[in-house]
Amino acid sequence: MNVADLTGVMLDYWVARSLHDFVREIYFTDSGTTVAVRGNDRGRPWDGRFTPSTSWEAAGVVLERAQRFELRERRDGEEAFCVAEFQGGHQLVQAHGDTVRIALLRAFVTSRFGDTVTEMLRQPQALTGPHAQRVGEPSAVDDVEDPPHPDAQIGDIGTAPR
Repeated sequence: MNVADLTGVMLDYWVARSLHDFVREIYFTDSGTTVAVRGNDRGRPWDGRFTPSTSWEAAGVVLERAQRFELRERRDGEEAFCVAEFQGGHQLVQAHGDTVRIALLRAFVTSRFGDTVTEMLRQPQALTGPHAQRVGEPSAVDDVEDPPHPDAQIGDIGTAPR
């Protein structure tokens, strides 16, 4: 599917997949019509609906990752157009959209996955870098524990105690 055609829940899903430094899990609410995520963005936990295509609060996590963001003047009847470069991205990208927010989000997904993406997985999934792995049920944030490592070596650096 072309990133330039992504809208609504599909765009929200691919933005969440693009935020693998923030999103730990993706799941769906409202009978599968809304993307929800669990993760932590720069010290701020997020557990619930993630709708950047309709909310600047959610889209703000993308805007904060922009290193360069330019808009072309918009005239009546034309789509918004942006050129952007993002932290962790590999290139300067361009995108169009009905709104500046949609153009920004499409540019972000393009910077991470290129001009096309696969179909959306409508099942709970855990993110490991840019890869998603299906999981049975989303975990509760308070139940997250580090698994034991009986073969760890002295001097191995682990996560901080919780």
